[in-house]
Amino acid sequence: MNAVKGSCHCGTVQFTVKLSDGINSARRCDCSLCLRRGAVAVTAMKGDITYTAGADNLTLYQFNTKVAEHYFCKTCGIYTHHNRRSNPQEAGINLACLAGHTPLLPDVVVNDGRNHPTDVGRELNVGVLRFEPERGRQ
Repeated sequence: MNAVKGSCHCGTVQFTVKLSDGINSARRCDCSLCLRRGAVAVTAMKGDITYTAGADNLTLYQFNTKVAEHYFCKTCGIYTHHNRRSNPQEAGINLACLAGHTPLLPDVVVNDGRNHPTDVGRELNVGVLRFEPERGRQ
């Protein structure tokens, strides 16, 4: 696992992170926050994130069960990562914040965050979102 550099939009928050499975873990979620946020997250263990600048500029947002911890830069508002409710040892890292990566992947798995298994006692429903560029654009 190689460390990848990441930052928020304004560059105040900077970090390195070791991804558990590279971008193979790319996911979206359809919970109320993720639908509005629209980010693609990749998996890292919480201990594999190292802040090199601006950790004190992160702000925390929690809702509903207040188990998941969603972090944003106070200056530019960009979501950098969250500590997961489904596995508190894991973090979801905003793929768009990672140097050399794009969230515009051809296929992205979508997890059923509206019906979280810890709430309803069942497996997640998973779908795939397919990105297709507009035809005729060059």
